[in-house]
Amino acid sequence: MSKSFTIHDLPKDERPRERLVKFGEQALSAQELLQLILGRGVAGESVAVTAQKLLAQFGSLQKLAEASIEELSFIKGIGLAKAAQIKAAFEIGRRLSTQTPSYKSKELTDPEKVYRLIKSKLKDYHKEHFYIIALNSRNQSIAEVSVGSLNASIVHPREVFAEAIKNKAASVVFAHNHPSGDPEPSEDDLVLTKRLVESGKILGIEVFDHIIVAKDEFFSFKDKGII
Repeated sequence: MSKSFTIHDLPKDERPRERLVKFGEQALSAQELLQLILGRGVAGESVAVTAQKLLAQFGSLQKLAEASIEELSFIKGIGLAKAAQIKAAFEIGRRLSTQTPSYKSKELTDPEKVYRLIKSKLKDYHKEHFYIIALNSRNQSIAEVSVGSLNASIVHPREVFAEAIKNKAASVVFAHNHPSGDPEPSEDDLVLTKRLVESGKILGIEVFDHIIVAKDEFFSFKDKGII
């Protein structure tokens, strides 16, 4: 019977842990990151194979993150302990993504810097999502919230401004993504933005900008003089 392949059969410089230390976590593939979370494989199967099976079974990291303990445990080599490790890792990432850093004033009055700050939150959605940054009187971020799938008929000023009112915001920056990759606003985008700006005036909350995120491009309503 042939010996089962393990991580230790790889040259040291090619092992995930050593690669992370040398090149940083961003240099690792999803499979390599999963290998580090899982730690080791099981008898007859290396951790690399187990990680590969997880990705193949669920199709993407997003689907893997959404999988239940029971669904994860169904995969050979993933017991309750490893399923819990996976869920814990994704939950840490989710909680971190909802933390609200206090950005400097100049960062939130510059559309390009706003785009850079929020593109990671929006660029991977396959549907349009609407995002809000609520600002205090010094233009520092005090709350961030994702409203969910964007549709002009369901994005209502009531839910959009709820977090801003709750946090006594002085102004807001809106953002949403275009999965198509085209940053140009649609007619619905223009109508919605006008409606939100008018609602903000009634509430005494300035709509500072609306940014459309489209992969590596963005559109600023403020830059174009629409706001």
